[in-house]
Amino acid sequence: MQLEQRINAFVKLGAFLSQFTNEEIQKNDQVEHNAIFFEGFKHQLKLAEEHNGWFTPENMQFAISGWAESLTEPNLRTWLKPYNIAIPIPKQVVIIMAGNIPLVGFHDFLAVLICGHKVLVKQSSNDKQLLPYLAKYLEYVEPEFKGKIAFTEEKVSTFDAVIATGSNNTARYFEYYFKDKPSIIRKNRNSVAVLTGHETDAELVNLSEDIFRYYGLGCRNVSKLFVPKNYNFDAFFKAMYHWHPIIEKAKYANNYDYNKAVYLMSEFDMLENGFLMIKEDPSYASPIATVFYEYYDDPTQLQQKLEADRNFIQCIVSKGFTKNEIPFGATQKPYLWDYADSVDSIEFLLAI
Repeated sequence: MQLEQRINAFVKLGAFLSQFTNEEIQKNDQVEHNAIFFEGFKHQLKLAEEHNGWFTPENMQFAISGWAESLTEPNLRTWLKPYNIAIPIPKQVVIIMAGNIPLVGFHDFLAVLICGHKVLVKQSSNDKQLLPYLAKYLEYVEPEFKGKIAFTEEKVSTFDAVIATGSNNTARYFEYYFKDKPSIIRKNRNSVAVLTGHETDAELVNLSEDIFRYYGLGCRNVSKLFVPKNYNFDAFFKAMYHWHPIIEKAKYANNYDYNKAVYLMSEFDMLENGFLMIKEDPSYASPIATVFYEYYDDPTQLQQKLEADRNFIQCIVSKGFTKNEIPFGATQKPYLWDYADSVDSIEFLLAI
């Protein structure tokens, strides 16, 4: 199968997904094979919501919208332009996926197939409804994908390379088990925002998207703030307020109540507004419904600290602070060339 065929298939998949990006799903008669797949994918979305309470229709629509926007011919060609996509012998690549947000492993799935390899997917039990169905759509629009996509729940044994995402604990197991194979092993990471106190109201409102989208479960969600000494949090809390309906979601509310009780019993100092707590803490990973913060005196020293801690950080949200910063509100809207952990998976896949 030629690269042009693979690109064309994913473009068609993007067009298919574009029908599911709004609260009111809108069928487009111009999309290929809707008669076979449209109603079925609506059912898969319903199953995913029933299976995982964190997968609300809003969050699934957001994730699908991101992929619909990414899977266009211009985006795919821009992404692939720096590479020589030529695989003489396709390899079997295992992907072990996380399940914290909808379709979180799709980029790895896309990268393996677009390079011309075969993929064996071991999904998280938390996110197993959507991707197999989309794989069937791909096989239908491009029959040469048949035999190149497989899913398993068993222990993997025959493969040439692996991309695995998990916790720090599971990463240690992955590193041992896959020590003899080319691999990308991803561990826990979190994202941070650096505030100066001069942010506009709009920028802080955008920051709320980085904090609350997917209930803060993604590695690209901001879980930690760095703020100058004597920072006034009034404007911050005001900008967060439009997310207050989030407390009506039972799973989020349960986490909020539990973590608040723990902080109160432990007599920790914290500020809260009824649906979000902020707590001074040196850690990067904060619990659900909580954002940690830390004061800084010298921006240069903070830059040095973040550079030293780069293996714990996925994104830095700021304005004019660092060259690799992400604008407020954009953490959950990565481009195809924004690689997780800054590891170029296409380069890796072309070298195995």
